[in-house]
Amino acid sequence: MRVHIELDDALLAQIDQRSGARNRSRFIREAISSALEESASWDLILSARGAISDAGHEWDEDPEAWVSHQRRADVDRVG
Repeated sequence: MRVHIELDDALLAQIDQRSGARNRSRFIREAISSALEESASWDLILSARGAISDAGHEWDEDPEAWVSHQRRADVDRVG
């Protein structure tokens, strides 16, 4: 589908510098796709906010020791 959009000269010049004038559509398509993926990722991150309580975790008392134990217990990390 064709869409009419307006871009100022400076922005168009930057696009052409990156993609070349003959690849504008592809560049803009990929840029929009990337922006939409990033936006969807932020939606997921923000929707998870508050999913873990602020207290009552096994790492609360000594987070450094807990992380160290987790790393040693991971066979892929210690070999």
